[in-house]
Amino acid sequence: MPTIVMASSKGGAGKTTAAITLASELSRQGEEKDVRVALIDADPNKHGAKWAKKPGCPKNLNVYESDEETIIDDIETAEEENAFVIVDLEGTASIAVANAVSRADLVIIPCQGSQDDADEAVKTIKLLRQQSKAFRRKIAYSVLFTRTSAAIVPRTLKFIVGQFKDAGVDVFNVSLIEKDAYKAVRSYGGIVNRLDPKEVSGIEVTASNAKAYAEEVKRKLKEIMSGDSDG
Repeated sequence: MPTIVMASSKGGAGKTTAAITLASELSRQGEEKDVRVALIDADPNKHGAKWAKKPGCPKNLNVYESDEETIIDDIETAEEENAFVIVDLEGTASIAVANAVSRADLVIIPCQGSQDDADEAVKTIKLLRQQSKAFRRKIAYSVLFTRTSAAIVPRTLKFIVGQFKDAGVDVFNVSLIEKDAYKAVRSYGGIVNRLDPKEVSGIEVTASNAKAYAEEVKRKLKEIMSGDSDG
């Protein structure tokens, strides 16, 4: 079963939001057929695990709390029990990060639209290329921009996206937009689609964004599994 790893060399890039959004949307889509989804929280802050313990977590989502000593075993167990495995890592280079990315079918590199974040994403890409050589296997990866505007694309972001593409780095067409609904999920628990519209604005737009993100992940995985990916 595919393993998707969120990796970044810095904190605050949006890894946990990207992991929770993907896990909750895949779980929502698979609820009726009881498609199991795993979220492995290997970040010492355990924000993903804390979200899952709040009301409204999908019943078909399995959460594993992990660390650098157990990460490989946890990934193997999760792969046996779930249709999708999503791993949230700490925002630094560590043994846990190196081990997890070595088992990934797809590594998602969250990045905000600033040059500093882009430079940190490049560090993560270098780590992935080193791991590819060390384990003698291709590790597919793609940059996901986070906290973007739903209305406009700033010139700086266009420039950074262009830099990545010119360098042959795969970039998501979808970005995670800056919306209160994503923040509300982290505070209240549950998933975007089931927030109360009387309390939270922008639910419909955010739910559509989450679905588009999950669909692009599935398309990338399909390409990777079929050998058509250039990542």
